[in-house]
Amino acid sequence: MSAFVINGGRRISGSIRVQGSKNSVLPILAATVLINGVSVIHNCPDLSDTAGTVKILKNLGCKVLREGNSIIVDSTNVTSSEIPENLMREMRSSVIFLGAILGRMKTAVISTPGGCEIGLRPIDLHIYAMKQLGVDIAEDYGKLVCTASNGLVGKKITFSFPSVGATENAILASVTANGITTIVNAAREPEIIDLCDFLNKCGGEIYGAGESVITIKGKEKLNPCEYSVICDRIACATYLIAGAVTGGDIVLENTNPVHLNAIIPPLEEAGCHINVRCREIRLKAPRRLNRIDKIITQPYPGFPTDAQAPFTTLLCVAKGTSVIVENIFESRFKHIPELVRMGAKIRMEGRVAVIDGVERLYGAEVVSPDLRGGAALVLAGLCADGVTTVKNTKFIDRGYEDFENNLSMLNADVRRKAN
Repeated sequence: MSAFVINGGRRISGSIRVQGSKNSVLPILAATVLINGVSVIHNCPDLSDTAGTVKILKNLGCKVLREGNSIIVDSTNVTSSEIPENLMREMRSSVIFLGAILGRMKTAVISTPGGCEIGLRPIDLHIYAMKQLGVDIAEDYGKLVCTASNGLVGKKITFSFPSVGATENAILASVTANGITTIVNAAREPEIIDLCDFLNKCGGEIYGAGESVITIKGKEKLNPCEYSVICDRIACATYLIAGAVTGGDIVLENTNPVHLNAIIPPLEEAGCHINVRCREIRLKAPRRLNRIDKIITQPYPGFPTDAQAPFTTLLCVAKGTSVIVENIFESRFKHIPELVRMGAKIRMEGRVAVIDGVERLYGAEVVSPDLRGGAALVLAGLCADGVTTVKNTKFIDRGYEDFENNLSMLNADVRRKAN
């Protein structure tokens, strides 16, 4: 176990290259299970979740080698269709292997996934999609035993909610299924497009990625390819907010500004000046941020739930009263009591948080409740008076590559210490 120790009050400035997308690399690595050969994936962030995904690949029989920010996966000999409970419990996103394993082996055994405790996050939609494709699913002492005795068969899948994970699993199971699959009310996130771009480069035939209806024509086999993962839009948002809350001047490289169309307007509403040039974003913050009337989390292209916690920190030090409505997860305000310990004034009622901005926060010892909540506490430490210690960094390490060193490169005083 470790903690981040932050000496607050320093202005964030300088430039950094943003990591590859956590939410893209995990399903793309899972997708390599479908390929009989060697896949080379570039721009892979060095995260604990990435390492957990590699463990699962190796457990399934793949040979995996990491070289810098590239991961090479040889999935010629996939020998297992079961993910052990200990690996499933390491991260919630491990469920994304379900569709890929079924596509390759026609059988899969998984247990309930773990990861951050930010709500119920049921896998009902994943199970529904697999059943639509002809998978029989039985529960056996906490394990889900999934079998497609007659192979996977394309069909219409209509989601009641545009779940990212369920959409990805449906795509992975359908890309080598017999016939045509249509996914209605599909998630539209950039990470969905990235997964489909990878699969199409491998010979898949997927149409409509990024739209609410995706059509997949199943192919008998996929071919190995070399592919580079998109940048991480939530990491981009987090670093931009680090600049905003410290009155900073920051440049982010290796970005795709189009993916930040829901992030940039509220930053500008808060008084930040943002200049976009090709794959580079510059933010110059005012001495004191303005309130943001209301932030409502929604599926893409709406405001992302993963950016809600970092924006909460921004609103804590903005002038006036702001409101956040969390529509995606029912338990994603666990960082708020920790921010209150640092002097924030926040009232909560269900999925609504009302934030009265204060002139400054104060250093304190706080505990990271989950990935994005932990990042929010680090941001609070950057703009707080005094020293802040953020414990439970294991959650933050799931999604931010070399976080403390990147922040230090931007003039922050952050170090990691063992508890």
